[in-house]
Amino acid sequence: QVQLVESGGGLVQAGGSLRLSCAASGRTFSRYAMGWFRQASGKEREFVGSITWSEASTYYADSVKGRFTISRDKAKNTGYLQMNSLKPEDTAVYYCASKPGFGQRYDDWGQGTQVTVSS
Repeated sequence: QVQLVESGGGLVQAGGSLRLSCAASGRTFSRYAMGWFRQASGKEREFVGSITWSEASTYYADSVKGRFTISRDKAKNTGYLQMNSLKPEDTAVYYCASKPGFGQRYDDWGQGTQVTVSS
């Protein structure tokens, strides 16, 4: 298993920016991909985007495409979610997760970090 710790959440006004970090335990993050999800109060968990660790190929949900950017620093075993042009509807608890291999489900999750966007 992989232990993941999110950080960087907080309160920001609409139109602002925030960068979340996801630090993975171990000498190296050897899993296939790191994903980002969010869950707003009273709603189901929603996929935000993901990045493959080796080649850094990314995929984004339509709701955040063009506003959010996912990246990773292999030397630091850390993934990042850069969020720009934030909207109140982006308010949620954000989670990072680890996918062990291609075609498999995310199986390790961080504790989550709250992002609140005010209008």
